[in-house]
Amino acid sequence: MGSHITRCSLWLTYLGVTQLFFSLGAAQFPWATAIPRTGWTVTADSFQPGNEAAKAIDGNSSTFWHTAYSPTIAPLPHYIQLDMKKSYVVNGVSYQPRQDGSSNGNIGQHTVTLSNDGTAWSSPVQFGTWLNDKVTTKSTFFSNTTARYVRITAQTEAQGANNPWSSIAELNVYSPNVNLDASAFTPPPTSQGRWDSTVVLPIVAAAGALSAQGNVIFWSAYRPDLFGSGTGQTLTALWTPSSQTVTQRTVTETRHDMFCPGISLDADGRITVTGGNDSKNTSTYNPANSVWASAKQMVIPRGYQSSVTVGDGRIFTIGGSWSGGQGGKNGEIYSPAANTWTSLPGCAVAPMLTADAQGVYRADNHAWLFAYKSNSVFQAGPSKNMNWYNVSGSGSYTRAGTRAADGDAMCGNAVMFDAVSGSILSAGGSPSYQDSNATPNAHLIKLGDVGATAIVTKLPNMAYARAFANGVVLPDGTVLIVGGQSYPVPFTDTTPAFPAELFDPKTNTWRTMASIAVPRTYHSIALLLPDATVVAGGGGLCGTGCVQNHFDLQVFSPPYLFNADGTRATRPAITVVSATQVRPGASLTITTAQAVASFSLVRYGSATHTVNTDQRRVPLTPLSVVGLVHVVTLPTDPGVLVPGYWMLFAINSAGVPSVATTIKVLAS
Repeated sequence: MGSHITRCSLWLTYLGVTQLFFSLGAAQFPWATAIPRTGWTVTADSFQPGNEAAKAIDGNSSTFWHTAYSPTIAPLPHYIQLDMKKSYVVNGVSYQPRQDGSSNGNIGQHTVTLSNDGTAWSSPVQFGTWLNDKVTTKSTFFSNTTARYVRITAQTEAQGANNPWSSIAELNVYSPNVNLDASAFTPPPTSQGRWDSTVVLPIVAAAGALSAQGNVIFWSAYRPDLFGSGTGQTLTALWTPSSQTVTQRTVTETRHDMFCPGISLDADGRITVTGGNDSKNTSTYNPANSVWASAKQMVIPRGYQSSVTVGDGRIFTIGGSWSGGQGGKNGEIYSPAANTWTSLPGCAVAPMLTADAQGVYRADNHAWLFAYKSNSVFQAGPSKNMNWYNVSGSGSYTRAGTRAADGDAMCGNAVMFDAVSGSILSAGGSPSYQDSNATPNAHLIKLGDVGATAIVTKLPNMAYARAFANGVVLPDGTVLIVGGQSYPVPFTDTTPAFPAELFDPKTNTWRTMASIAVPRTYHSIALLLPDATVVAGGGGLCGTGCVQNHFDLQVFSPPYLFNADGTRATRPAITVVSATQVRPGASLTITTAQAVASFSLVRYGSATHTVNTDQRRVPLTPLSVVGLVHVVTLPTDPGVLVPGYWMLFAINSAGVPSVATTIKVLAS
């Protein structure tokens, strides 16, 4: 722990130097420049005399716009609207709260909408909840578009639901290049997909998980913008996509600082979070009733470990020398039913260590773990050495070969895009955790019999070298890689990869996708959503005002959601399923509203620090089709069809997926 604290202190000293710059009004970014506000005008739904709307663009942070509070109080919602006098290509806004010592009027839930004529307004390019503090200038970004008018609508006041005010000290609008001709702007073709709305959070989302209720829970650490040593609390944010709302919560009841943990979704959909800053603790979150609860502590304290739910519903973990002491982080396994941890000394960590320049502190981090047949676990990386782990009895391991000529690939990605055939894509990573060049390497790892050497095939490289990226399997079996750096350095946005990339296993080819609005590097995450879109966000967690803190998410619509002419594709729909709770080997009858070609199951995911051991895809081919009624048979091995919640997608002949129907796979 001493080494961990020393490294934290060094980072915080460095980051303190950068924070002063970011707190001074309109910061500039490599991807965005504040548009000069000369000649702009501003209107609002109300103002208090002396706090007119024009004070929000006067360049003086000691003045501010404030809604009316005397002699009568103007009720929420409130809006403030900028007229920039001509259209620009825009990609972000920044909002500085009032700086006079009061927090009255700090904006919480809000939307940002745009117009080129002041009459026709866009759907929100940004929505969510800003952090309630007066220090941080909130700079958030969205995909390039055009606007002359910018409207911020405040739906809540950040301090409390009963406060009706809104206030702003300074408001800025950003452009990728203020000299671009807005009339000539065209967005990227939808063949590259499209990054849609930006979702603003009151925390930096360093971890997240999808719930069976369709919500996504994110968390940071003991603070919204910074991690430290174990503190016994964690800040969370619950995003409800159906209502576009974000709800804040501070979790203290488990006395668990859940920064840098292992995460696994159990057979009942509970989110099991292990270790991290409070390195022995285990906490569970039940999305059905929003209850966080303490569970049995681990045998070995850990941080930066990986964990995975195996075929019998237990949760295996290994590694994690970032906290709780260094070295010797052999495996152990958790039984949710019995609430017990059992040491597995035979599941030795030594065979999976990388040759990291920082030693074992980094060498056992973020294992690429996959549950597989016969209750086994396959470790595909990030070390070049691969292994099988047997979690029965006291545990054991069997070497599974190397990842061809690939070296250690720390903070790379591995995604099981076809669990039936045991097919895993590995992509990117770097020889050491930081300060080493990432690679664009990609490999296909094919699993055979448990304990056998895996078959590894070199694939074409990605267009971009990446570490700290995230990989997400899509319903059609393609894999989306988002974000990352070509030279990974924690808490920096240098050398970012803005364009996403899409791997197609049918052709073993990569396609470059549209660019995300901001870098997604260290402490970023990405998850598949039930509507077949992908949410990617977070990055940073480096202190108040740190320019690398990204308090937001962005939603990606893959190319399969568009027609060739750029319009939204008509989606098939699942109308009836014969059962929403099934066991491996069962038959499932699915009725659709339109003709479809195939189905797939994708397990609900969780993500932190490039790791998502929960997601996997199971392709389903109908055995019989009568009209719109299809019968499919599920895989028989629970190591393939792991217990827990899954998204069932129908896919038509054009490759367009439905919105998912949730299926629970019961533990054997």
